[in-house]
Amino acid sequence: MFRDVSSCNTYNYGDALYWDFRYIQEAGGAFDWYQRYSSLRPFVRRYVPTSSRVLMVGCGNALMSEDMVKDGYEDIMNIDISSVAIEMMRRKYEFVPQLKYMQMDVRDMSFFPDESFDSVMDKGTLDSLMCGTDAPISASRMLGEVSRLLKPGGTYKLITYGDPSARMPHLNRPTYGWNIFLYNLQTNAVLPLHAMGCQTQW
Repeated sequence: MFRDVSSCNTYNYGDALYWDFRYIQEAGGAFDWYQRYSSLRPFVRRYVPTSSRVLMVGCGNALMSEDMVKDGYEDIMNIDISSVAIEMMRRKYEFVPQLKYMQMDVRDMSFFPDESFDSVMDKGTLDSLMCGTDAPISASRMLGEVSRLLKPGGTYKLITYGDPSARMPHLNRPTYGWNIFLYNLQTNAVLPLHAMGCQTQW
């Protein structure tokens, strides 16, 4: 399980300084990696009831969480490694009680107790860590935290451009006890987009 260079460039996407600089440069805009919620909605609604407590990892300045609230979701905690992005989003959504924002590294989410969330949503965050120089360690730390935070029967939804053969060894560890479902999503991009639903066993 090495660094996944298949969809990487020279940037270190696991570095907070990279993201802080990027959000400063793009102040005021919004960007959804890979797909907007409207495209992912059937996949999300199938596994995540609107009453679920949701953790959105690597939220950035995307509209995904806002769109989910408009679709009836009631409790979404958004985290990102970039303090710039988090402060921007806190100000933007200060009057939307369903959305909460915290600066946090997905490799250490010890602020939250075990089994805190019904669902964890990941749209490109694991992909970002897989482009770092310490990719296997970073991926293991992140997924270990995701596993710890999921309630029994909870789901981790991973939207990724990574080839399933490069992601499954990280996801399919006995210690997580996940049942994994793979979906191929239609996209106009050169690389195929995949959605993986990982459900904790009861």
